[in-house]
Amino acid sequence: MSLNLESIASKEIMPGYHGKMVHAETMSIAYWTVDKNAEVPEHSHMHEQVMHVLEGTFEFTLDGKTNIYNAGDIVIIGSNKKHSGKALTPCKLMDVFCPVREEYK
Repeated sequence: MSLNLESIASKEIMPGYHGKMVHAETMSIAYWTVDKNAEVPEHSHMHEQVMHVLEGTFEFTLDGKTNIYNAGDIVIIGSNKKHSGKALTPCKLMDVFCPVREEYK
């Protein structure tokens, strides 16, 4: 199977987070366009997650420790680890989840 990111419809999964979702057999990839000041409240999930900041500046809290991330930065989020975030500028992010995020289908 092959896809082109431009042809994937964007869904607003939460306020200010517009995602294009790609699902494989055992993982999901989310390509986010994030509005400035959009926040993800603290949460956790069973999925392992890798977040890659593609553009912009993103404030991210993992297990109570807050850092500022910029283009090129990657954060590895273990299963069931509490995390939250806020876009300090308009951002583009890529998240990889394993296993598949069924609720994003």
